[in-house]
Amino acid sequence: MTDPALNNNPSAPPKVMIAGAGIAGLLLGILLDKARIPYHIYERTASIKPLGALMSLGANILPLLDQIGLYKELQEISLPCDSFLIYSGDEELRLLGNMGRPESEEFTGYPIAVFARHRLYDLLLKQIPPEKISFSQKVISISEDKDGVTIQTADHQTHRGDILVGADGTYSAVRQSMYAAMEKEGTLPEVDKHQMSKGFACLVGTTDPLDPAKYPGLMDPSSRAILVLSDKTPYNWSAFTVPDGRICWNAIVQLDERQSQENEAKGSQWGPGTSAQMMDEIRDFRTPYGTMGDLIDATPKDVISQVYLEDKLFETWHHGRVVLIGDACHKLLPSAGQGAVNAMQDAVVLANCLRDLESTSPEAIHACFADFREQRYVHVKEQYETSQMNAKLIYGQTLMERTLRYMVFNWMPRWVIRKGIIKDLLYRPLAMFLPLPEARGPLERLPQKPCKGLVDQRQTSVV
Repeated sequence: MTDPALNNNPSAPPKVMIAGAGIAGLLLGILLDKARIPYHIYERTASIKPLGALMSLGANILPLLDQIGLYKELQEISLPCDSFLIYSGDEELRLLGNMGRPESEEFTGYPIAVFARHRLYDLLLKQIPPEKISFSQKVISISEDKDGVTIQTADHQTHRGDILVGADGTYSAVRQSMYAAMEKEGTLPEVDKHQMSKGFACLVGTTDPLDPAKYPGLMDPSSRAILVLSDKTPYNWSAFTVPDGRICWNAIVQLDERQSQENEAKGSQWGPGTSAQMMDEIRDFRTPYGTMGDLIDATPKDVISQVYLEDKLFETWHHGRVVLIGDACHKLLPSAGQGAVNAMQDAVVLANCLRDLESTSPEAIHACFADFREQRYVHVKEQYETSQMNAKLIYGQTLMERTLRYMVFNWMPRWVIRKGIIKDLLYRPLAMFLPLPEARGPLERLPQKPCKGLVDQRQTSVV
């Protein structure tokens, strides 16, 4: 059925439909609520089981959580992390160096926070009123006209709004539908027709609560973060302590050209047999917490997942009344820890642009989306390139990549690394329609485009 709440007043706030209840979609919903812009979230699954184990957030996004009143709650479910110890694990564990980023707290007042990924999802989800999110609502078709956009879901219902946001992840159904329409029109760039590259595979998990007597440092007030590098296997592996006496762990293997091509044909998911094979291959790898087998055995099997580490920066982020955010338009490797951060930054910048939308005419919406992409693309591209370089540095196993790793860990001056970190910390986008949070450190953030005014938060939520 057609949603009766569609905007018939082109000067009123747009009605926004969000496809996908991941971190980007939920955060966008929270921000639209504060901007007094009506929205509804449509999630394809019956319930969310966030992929991945560890997640980290730093000063590039924590000020926003501070601004919307969620930073204290995040602190309760996370640990600060200012060190990242790198080991060689081919024989006995040998410490190579510390790639931590204490500059984050020094210059911004916000330490890097690490936690189990599902904890952030739960925190964001509880901010969304139940009547503004629907589960088991897979989008199967999208149609537009001059007055709005309509989606049809797998249960044969139709929903209509002024704008559709594709926040539905790496294999976005919204992006696929949008691109199919553009290809039919002959307007889709050739580069956006290419598949994502798959250069690595990753096995991740989070243990049950562990015995502090058996795992020293487990209850420290700061996270103990380690990465183990190997020159004798194609694997690297890491472990991070997180609250509640748990350890998030992962193992990453570089795929050769043949494996990459084979796996592109298979799609995104590996079967359980392959996952078991990978677990067997890494069981004897050493960590400061025993072997990887010890951590695997302490992890419930239903929270161990194996995924490809894919990457692609799409050129086309919007068309008509449809716009993409997060992994739907830029999939980053996790080597720089910026994938979720960039998705969240998309949400806040898009919310700012929607707040300033003067009408729901096609022309105004196109200008709004173009402004959003212009504000975000250069920053995403920089982080995309950084993630590729970091992947070569951390995960790479070719002779050139191993040589690069040796040079960085042994010869690169700390001041060079420090300069790069400070440059990264400058970009900290905020919701410009809300009062700004108090600065916690001496490093000023990059200027942002202002909004037309602050929203009165004393009013009740929009429907």
